[in-house]
Amino acid sequence: MATFLYKLGRLAFRRRHFVALIWVALLTLAGVGAASAPAAGSSSFSIPGTEAQKAFDLLEQRFPGGSADGATGRLVFKAPDGEKMTDAANKATVAKTVTALGDGSEVVSVTDPYKTHAVSKDGTVAYISVTYDAPAMELKDSTRDALEAAGDQARDSGLTVEVGGDALQAGAEAGAAGEVVGLVIAAFVLVITLGSVVAAGLPLLTALIGVGIGVSTITALAKTLDLGDTTSTLALMIGLAVGIDYALFIVSRYRGELAEGRDREEAAGRATGTAGSAVVFAGLTVVIALAGLSVVGVPMLSKMGLAAAGTVVIAVLIALTMIPALLGYAGNKIRPAGEKRKKSSEKTPGKPNLGTRWASFVIRRPAVVLLLGVVGLGAIALPATSLELGLPDDGSQPTSTTQRRAYDLLSEGFGPGFNGPLMVVGDAKDSADPKAAATEVADRIKGLDDVVTVTPAAFNKAGDTFTITVIPDSKPSSTQTEDLVHAIRDAGADVKAGTGTDVLVTGTTAMNIDFSQKLTDALIPYLALVVGLAFLLLIVVFRSILVPLKAALGFLLSVLAALGAVVAVFQWGWLGGLIGVEETGPIMSMMPIFMVGVVFGLAMDYEVFLVTRMREAYVHGESPSQAVVTGFKHSARVVVAAAVIMMAVFGGFISSSESMIKMIGFGLAIAVFFDAFVVRMAIVPAVLALLGKKAWWLPKWLDRALPNVDVEGEGLRRLDDGKKDDEDRELVGV
Repeated sequence: MATFLYKLGRLAFRRRHFVALIWVALLTLAGVGAASAPAAGSSSFSIPGTEAQKAFDLLEQRFPGGSADGATGRLVFKAPDGEKMTDAANKATVAKTVTALGDGSEVVSVTDPYKTHAVSKDGTVAYISVTYDAPAMELKDSTRDALEAAGDQARDSGLTVEVGGDALQAGAEAGAAGEVVGLVIAAFVLVITLGSVVAAGLPLLTALIGVGIGVSTITALAKTLDLGDTTSTLALMIGLAVGIDYALFIVSRYRGELAEGRDREEAAGRATGTAGSAVVFAGLTVVIALAGLSVVGVPMLSKMGLAAAGTVVIAVLIALTMIPALLGYAGNKIRPAGEKRKKSSEKTPGKPNLGTRWASFVIRRPAVVLLLGVVGLGAIALPATSLELGLPDDGSQPTSTTQRRAYDLLSEGFGPGFNGPLMVVGDAKDSADPKAAATEVADRIKGLDDVVTVTPAAFNKAGDTFTITVIPDSKPSSTQTEDLVHAIRDAGADVKAGTGTDVLVTGTTAMNIDFSQKLTDALIPYLALVVGLAFLLLIVVFRSILVPLKAALGFLLSVLAALGAVVAVFQWGWLGGLIGVEETGPIMSMMPIFMVGVVFGLAMDYEVFLVTRMREAYVHGESPSQAVVTGFKHSARVVVAAAVIMMAVFGGFISSSESMIKMIGFGLAIAVFFDAFVVRMAIVPAVLALLGKKAWWLPKWLDRALPNVDVEGEGLRRLDDGKKDDEDRELVGV
């Protein structure tokens, strides 16, 4: 591996014009494709294999033209104090609003609240439901404007009017200002770490080119592959972080090679052969973790993972080829490491750097450091035991939004469960008496706890399928509503046994419950697959059993602590105001499994970069303790810089107005902090110090069976020895 990448780095350095032209051409091609691609529209959300999805598919089949995936809007009215919505003047205002909304080109139906019993019992709240023939993300701006304008006109009469539903939903805003701040911080850290503006600019330039190609390709294929906005946002987030870090490690190693007296082409080749080998295996762990999301069985999550994995692959390829090429263009503008401190180092020879001093401190007190690290992260992880999962709805919006105020008005007028109705679908195709079966289903549901309203069954034209709407007494995200869903399904099983009618429960609330359960069931198999594959990969890299095992256990500790922090901030509200969390609630259902995938890949980045240098020192004859110190001496500064950069990039997304993006940005940033600074910089050296030579133990039979990938660059060391032998022979005239 090291020898191959060494040759690749030298080739890219010599043929820099050709390499740069290829990447610029790919960026241009991707940009043109993105600009000329049709608008993506909304990405479909499906959960194959769940009862809620099966019911949804049945509705589309048996109720054609029902616009099951069409957007919905609600205008919620509240009468002034002392008035009722049933007063003549207020009824007239609502009637005008119904008429105005019915003129829209994308409108399928508009309900009159006085004909559909959509007025609260006390008469103070009423609502109009509007159904559209297009999904929310594909609605025309004029349609959204008409909905808001109708509400504004009704307000002029003195009524309180708020707009709810998904019709006002727009594309997620990733928080552009926050991203810029993150990049500025990354640039600042790079300048401090590398000591040169030119050297600092290379990782930023290559990372931007990489994410430009990745995100543009995703945009170009969004319509064809049904990709949503969140897919490109995740690719941007991960691509920027790893793109900067991977380039940073190679540039830093290049400066170190220059400091040892090698010429620029040789230094570029050796930097690519050594640091580049670590980049390849670090990138592989990230790709495994992201692509592994496909095993969960949720198409949306699979697409997000594969798209982000593709962007990581691009980042690795750019780091291995374009960085050496740009180093060729940079000439002598990138100074060797430590050149500025050359004179001062002569005055104080052998003065250890901060990484060396920290590693020496940990080695002297490994048990204490290990105990403090494990106990500290364990305490932070405690809130994760109270984790509640769900998907965001209008109830999780800030109180300043009209969607949230509409949600609250409906809860006030019709009860907390009104915002999360359950749809019971009956497939009576094999039933002898479908109407009797529907009556039995309704009667059984009425007898269950936590039920407020059960509507009469509505049949399709063929008379073989019916729907019943159930309004729970509890809010959509409550455990009582989840228990009700399971109770209805249990009752449906009895109905099917007696009448042959298949009873299914769907609706947004039921979909959320099934989605959370599916992700929970998939977490352990996914964790076993990803960690298992990465464990085998790390055995090949480090040629050890205990080092990969320690890496995996450390990751579990950091991801649990990160989940605990997410629960504390987004579910409990601790310090939420500092990052703009206006409303607490359940944690997004995909957050645990998503964090496991992404954080594992990123955690293995630091493990590979830091421990590979320790392994290199150990292989070259140093004692286990001294190898730990040597690894920190050469890698700690760069690893810390890489972690700060990654935290800055992820932290930039905390400013997003989209709650899911904000939560992901915070979760990944805090996870990188825990893993890089506590696990890799403290727990890892402490464990290695306690294990000593046992850390690098590998059974002889396994050592012989494993391929030799030579991440440590031993092949390059032999190349040096061969050159010296040639020089010696020339000197003696052989």
